[in-house]
Amino acid sequence: MATIPTNVSAEFQKPDLLPVTQQPNYHRKQEVSATHDGLRFWEFMVAGSIAGMVEHMAMFPVDTVKTQMQAVGFCPIKSVGIRHAVQSILKSEGFAGFYRGIGAMALGAGPAHAVYFSVYELCKETFSGGNPNNSAAHAASGVCATVASDAVFTPMDMVKQRLQLSSSPYKGVFDCVRRVLKEEGFKTFYASYKTTVLMNAPYTAVHFATYEGAKRGLMEISPENARDERLIVHATAGAAAGGFAALFTTPFDVVKTQLQCQGVCGCERFKNGSIKDVLQTIVKKDGYRGLMRGWMPRMLFHAPAAAICWSTYEAAKSFFYELNTGSSRRL
Repeated sequence: MATIPTNVSAEFQKPDLLPVTQQPNYHRKQEVSATHDGLRFWEFMVAGSIAGMVEHMAMFPVDTVKTQMQAVGFCPIKSVGIRHAVQSILKSEGFAGFYRGIGAMALGAGPAHAVYFSVYELCKETFSGGNPNNSAAHAASGVCATVASDAVFTPMDMVKQRLQLSSSPYKGVFDCVRRVLKEEGFKTFYASYKTTVLMNAPYTAVHFATYEGAKRGLMEISPENARDERLIVHATAGAAAGGFAALFTTPFDVVKTQLQCQGVCGCERFKNGSIKDVLQTIVKKDGYRGLMRGWMPRMLFHAPAAAICWSTYEAAKSFFYELNTGSSRRL
């Protein structure tokens, strides 16, 4: 019986062909590189959902004050001052009044922001062509994101704002949904969708372009410390973007609030619900200053809200990236 030789001549040995132990890692790298920014689609959705929930829950009392100020002139509160609005809420409903409607926000913010950020990331990858400094691509991606997310969020935003009104006739989220369906029909949930998109399209265009530009500028100031200070960078860039975009789009937000709260708590009911009709009514009753009603609490909401949102979102992205690759990243 022939024996198999234990030694092989050097000429048959091919050391460069032998190592194959890296194959599993190779496939892992290939899987990660096939994703955008090192993350999968569902990871963007989860990160966005978490960011949206944290942002809106933290800033909800300020949003309640803004809503009541924007409905002034037709509803019980007579002054547009922040102090008077706060005092009126505390007097009529106590501290809990600042959180009326938070259930509707909880139901709407998570899914809407999941759509918002995932659509933004996908569009940014497509529109930018690999150029991270393409501000036009960031703005266009933001517009696409808001059109998609507003379709998800608008119904719950309408419910939220009706519950936020002083002396709201609804007992809660499901009571509001049931009564609106019965008394006004399904289309009422989307009465402000056109206005919301017209407001949020320029808002997100300005917001995302400002955020990406501010983040890039802040990181270039001290690139050697960018990794250690990335939380401050995201928060600062987000606050600047949120505050500036909020001020710029306040008139549309006033129109949106009027459309969503019409016929409730003594608020004006408009004949055809068109943006022109609402604008003319506001200007006629309160002058052009009425279009900027609530601008201060709106900025006070969106500046810190955007800082919270972007910081949370980027932190969640970083977590998923490290989970996928086993290494940290510089965001």
